[in-house]
Amino acid sequence: MHIITTAWDSLRYGGAMVYPLVVLGVIALAIILDRAVAYFRCLRLPGRLANLVETYGFSWEELEDQLERLGPTNAYGRFLKVIADNRSEPAWWVESRAGDEAGLIEKVLNRGLWLLETIVTAAPLMGLLGTITGMMAAFDVIGSSGLVAPHEVTAGVAQALIATALGLFIALIALFGFNFFSRMQSHALDRMERLGSRLVDHIRLDQENGEAHAGGAVSRLAPEEARSPR
Repeated sequence: MHIITTAWDSLRYGGAMVYPLVVLGVIALAIILDRAVAYFRCLRLPGRLANLVETYGFSWEELEDQLERLGPTNAYGRFLKVIADNRSEPAWWVESRAGDEAGLIEKVLNRGLWLLETIVTAAPLMGLLGTITGMMAAFDVIGSSGLVAPHEVTAGVAQALIATALGLFIALIALFGFNFFSRMQSHALDRMERLGSRLVDHIRLDQENGEAHAGGAVSRLAPEEARSPR
């Protein structure tokens, strides 16, 4: 507790811009923690499920059983379930529904990241504004008094440096968080696209086999009809 109090007392020398910068820092940390929990929950892909999708001629029943275990909040489960539920439809229809679901999942993963991106830009600018006001205060002391008061000049310089350092520190935290989650999101969407392509290929194969069996049945019936008496 004493360390926190001492740190806050030191930050107060940064002037009025310290308060909005601290607010930005709290918002950035809140978003990073929220996204970390959300990504951990919804981007969990069991190796057994991934291997099943990559297997040639897998069972749809086994796939549905695996998807049920993931739960409704899992992004991979939502995406693959849309494809599995529409496997009786034409492949182009399945791809369209999968694309729509991927867009909804991307919106969920993007939630709050625009704030981090804004903080990356805004925090250094606000720190720079604090720097300017601190230097103006220092120059005002120098210009208004014939004899410079050293402690008042150093107070203005300290205000400028603290605001700049705090703004850069908050921007770095937000930047690392934004890049980390953006990378995770990109990796997850690429993986969904690959797994979705495997399922759509399986659907096409099932439909081609069904058409081949239907064509074979018709060809066997044709000679019998020709031999039947009229």
